[in-house]
Amino acid sequence: MAPRLALEVPAADEYRALRSAAGLSAMSAEAAATGLPASWCSVCVREGDELIGMGRVVGDGGLFLFVVDIAVAPAWQGQGWGRRIMQALMDEVHARAPSRAMIGLIAEGTAFEFYQQFGFRLVAPAAHGMLLRLS
Repeated sequence: MAPRLALEVPAADEYRALRSAAGLSAMSAEAAATGLPASWCSVCVREGDELIGMGRVVGDGGLFLFVVDIAVAPAWQGQGWGRRIMQALMDEVHARAPSRAMIGLIAEGTAFEFYQQFGFRLVAPAAHGMLLRLS
């Protein structure tokens, strides 16, 4: 069965497992259970019932949105699923977000090159992304 992409929110346990498998930082079960239902938009890629890719947009829905959780299981990387996930999210952003909304993301390493194809631009030196991780 070919993988299918759909607008849906992953379950907290599969979300946490895919983040870990894809090399993203761990999230607590409590945080996932609270945060996932509040997603502005969420995309899942499944092979059968197995979550093999995902991405989300979070934010207030009007002024600020933030792309997060772009993840593809290692066995499926390099096959264009990340691009399809981002395109689905950006299709939703362009269809639903109001004009002048600010869409942000944090790109690690050279991942900024991937996101540039979707219209994202580096903001440094005029601005710098910052992050506070609670322990």
